[in-house]
Amino acid sequence: MSAAAREAARRTESGARTPEPSLGARLGQIGILGWAIVVPTLLGLLLGRWLDRVFASGVFFSAPFLMIGAGIGLWSAWKWMHRQ
Repeated sequence: MSAAAREAARRTESGARTPEPSLGARLGQIGILGWAIVVPTLLGLLLGRWLDRVFASGVFFSAPFLMIGAGIGLWSAWKWMHRQ
């Protein structure tokens, strides 16, 4: 019981030393995450559309490259969130 009380006191002191980020900082993080997902997705779509035009294949390349770009964007956002 005393160990739990010491741990709670340590957490309280640690929280007092490092305050919660401001609203502006939180909005900035959301913006960074959004762009980290959107940019690779759009680049994948751009590459897919270009390949579809070159090979006259409809949307054969657009759909998979869109998904690959979204996957890369989500993975990079996930990694960025865990570094913060």
